[in-house]
Amino acid sequence: MSSLDKMWLSFYAIGAMFLCMFLINFSRNKLQNKLLKFVFSLVAWLLLIFSFLSIIYLVFNGPTGGA
Repeated sequence: MSSLDKMWLSFYAIGAMFLCMFLINFSRNKLQNKLLKFVFSLVAWLLLIFSFLSIIYLVFNGPTGGA
């Protein structure tokens, strides 16, 4: 994976974390319907897991070693 691809993956992971934060906040404070709360929370958790795995991959993969 090139350095530019790693940069984009890190941006996607950070964006997913922010989206996760807003979805959890919205589902806990604004929604009354139990089904919608569950769906929004599930999507938020899936985004959080994607972000975690992406960042772990980026951290342990290291630099690409280009000049």
